[in-house]
Amino acid sequence: MREAVREREFREFAEARQAQLRRSAYLLCGDWHQAQDLTQTALMKLYAAWGRVSRDGNVDAYARTILARTFIDEQRKGGWREEPVSEPPDAPSTVSATPELRLMMQEALTELPPRYRAVLVLRFWEDWTVEQTAHALRVTPGTVKSQSARGLTRLREIVKALASERIGK
Repeated sequence: MREAVREREFREFAEARQAQLRRSAYLLCGDWHQAQDLTQTALMKLYAAWGRVSRDGNVDAYARTILARTFIDEQRKGGWREEPVSEPPDAPSTVSATPELRLMMQEALTELPPRYRAVLVLRFWEDWTVEQTAHALRVTPGTVKSQSARGLTRLREIVKALASERIGK
């Protein structure tokens, strides 16, 4: 009986949060297919710990932590390779920016190293604190701060280069 309740609770959580997790995964890896794989892997890991996690609370934070750590682990192992495409995929977004700006920011994010990308997505897309991000990525708050600063600086440089390249066309 407990197992059935556990499965039902997990299924409800997964159905409610899968799209949001996938969007975050896309920002991390820059590919919708990889984002789906990353999301599924994170959900499998979450299911394995569901009994403990659901009792402890803050399942959303735990799921995002798993997502970010899984992404970094896969990058470290070289499991995923980026392949350029002629057209970027259509992506759902809650951001009220122009489509051109969203696409440019997504493209710029994919050019960042995985650690910078993970820090920026958790800090600014997911709106996590420095401490939450540090805990999720198993680094110190100082590392999060320095990687945020360096990542934002690098992101600005990439966006500036992309913008001038597009204006020059």
